[in-house]
Amino acid sequence: MLKTIIFLGLILMSTQANQLKNEESPYLLQHANNPVNWYPWGEEILEKAKRENKIIFLSIGYSTCHWCHVMEHESFENEEIATILNRDFINIKVDREEYPNIDKHYQNVYKVMNQRAGGWPLTVIMTPEAKVFYTATYLPPKAKSKYRGLDEILPDMYDLYHNRKELATTMTYNIERITNKNALLEENASVKLDENLSHTFIAELTKNYDARYKGIGVQPKFPNATSFDTLLDISRLTLNFDAKTMADDALTAMAQGGINDQIEGGFYRYSTDEEWRIPHFEKMLYTNAELLETYANAYKMSGNKLFKQTMEETIENIYARFEKDNLFYSASDADTDDKEGKYFVFKYEEILKALEKEGISTEEAKIALEYFDITEEGNFEDETSNPHITNEPAPQNLSKIKKILFNIRQERSYPFVDYKVQTSWNALFINGLFKAGDHEKALKSLEALLEKLYLKEELYHQMIMGKTPKVKGYLEDYAFLIAALIEAYQVKFEPKYLDLAKKLNAQSIQKFYKEKQWHLSDDNFKAIANLEDSPYRSAMAVSIENIVKLAHLTDDYEAYEMASNMLILHAKTINQAPNSTPYATNVALMLQKGVVIIKASKENLMAHKKEIEELYYPYVLKKAVNEDDYSACTMQKCFSTDTKIDKILGDIEGRKF
Repeated sequence: MLKTIIFLGLILMSTQANQLKNEESPYLLQHANNPVNWYPWGEEILEKAKRENKIIFLSIGYSTCHWCHVMEHESFENEEIATILNRDFINIKVDREEYPNIDKHYQNVYKVMNQRAGGWPLTVIMTPEAKVFYTATYLPPKAKSKYRGLDEILPDMYDLYHNRKELATTMTYNIERITNKNALLEENASVKLDENLSHTFIAELTKNYDARYKGIGVQPKFPNATSFDTLLDISRLTLNFDAKTMADDALTAMAQGGINDQIEGGFYRYSTDEEWRIPHFEKMLYTNAELLETYANAYKMSGNKLFKQTMEETIENIYARFEKDNLFYSASDADTDDKEGKYFVFKYEEILKALEKEGISTEEAKIALEYFDITEEGNFEDETSNPHITNEPAPQNLSKIKKILFNIRQERSYPFVDYKVQTSWNALFINGLFKAGDHEKALKSLEALLEKLYLKEELYHQMIMGKTPKVKGYLEDYAFLIAALIEAYQVKFEPKYLDLAKKLNAQSIQKFYKEKQWHLSDDNFKAIANLEDSPYRSAMAVSIENIVKLAHLTDDYEAYEMASNMLILHAKTINQAPNSTPYATNVALMLQKGVVIIKASKENLMAHKKEIEELYYPYVLKKAVNEDDYSACTMQKCFSTDTKIDKILGDIEGRKF
């Protein structure tokens, strides 16, 4: 009898599961038991939509996305909504981390239709031929606040396509036309990169800079790591200390703010308020990778101990929560037990009692609570507080107090961790480790990444630990890995890193650079790359930078010219909106001001690594050669040669090139 019950239970479970049940993506598996009959993205399901003349309901998100969870619980677990979707639509789920090219394309369509940036979850409704006529982000099942409900929208979209076909066709035509026009490359030989690009960048950024709370923009407030990196490099180029001050102030505010986990280290994805106090509690590997590099850059310039501490705590947290066999998982969730921030926040009385129990005096405990802004009324929800550093004095036993708070967290369930290992984000973090000076860890992870995701001379995008990777590499995977390989060569001067960087760079150009445009993927889905740093640095900008650096390291003037031309084709975009393209702006400045390459024997370069790294000029590479002298060269000439490194460094700092 018991066996029969179990058997019937298994049958029931299998009938409840939809078409996502056999997928590897943690995000898709989260939706595998929804009553919505989801399908994974693929040619077969697109053909099914055409064959059955059914509208496509496309939902794009990722596993640690808070509002994706909200929409799932409210709508995709809602039998009424599921009935409408299953009856009238073909329903497709996409993990934006598995298919960044698909996500980027539809985010661009959303921007065309709504005149603002999108986000996740992204909701797209299309004709059976996959022509878009509706986009939105989060939607509730029934109307609330500013949102229309799916119970209204879905019937309206069905009616629009089936009963007002002419209007739907006009809409899809215009949306596709404008989207394609925006992606079209406007060649204009007369447009050059602005000679005053650094001044334009600072002026534009200053307009959006929050002088009161620091950082860029208002809530929600993102870290904008590449913007501050570019500010720091401009300061090094021009000795504009206002640029450095803006960057340092913002980085200080973030390091002391609630966007930085004050107890365990590591940054959350963004702040929900302009004061950096209350974050959106998910942690992304890419956020921490980029900020690690930026804090390393800032620390190199100022020696600020807070920046060094922030770097160290970020690395420690990523290793504690994301590391597995020298590789790194993708992200951790904001929610525990469907409650946002539950793991991370504290109640006043809870902490006061815990501190007193561990021997902290009541007076010292209250100082600690004020220092971290843990109040009786709370600064978050339900009288809870998210710790951030206030202007109050620090308690004497700060390290012990943080350990006590950490131990309290240890009694809670840590949020879900997305266990995908992605080439692009791992390479970003490895690059951050190199910049932070953690060379041994960076090299171990680089070797592990190549072993697991570069198989039979094919680079793959991601893997689940213990399984063979299936998704082939995208532009971002090649771009960020090549950058990490170049950095590995700068640290070890081993030819194998440079050789592989050259090989992957050639493959990247062959796969993704077509008709003078970079594409995000090498497949049937056409998604044009752009120079915007959203949600992290532009893979296209990094690809061009890689070509510039490799050209200098291999004395390849033809490649240097090619990279210059690639960027100049987009001069209008950079000149007009440098703040939207901070990484590309920095690459443009690199081309304008010139890369300097220091050539010497491997032994001499290793012996003087510290002095070379302390150079103020930002665009310096090193190359090991069989020569006794030191040389400093640009692509056009060697401008300084001497038996002593000091003369070379002096000529670089004196801009004698």
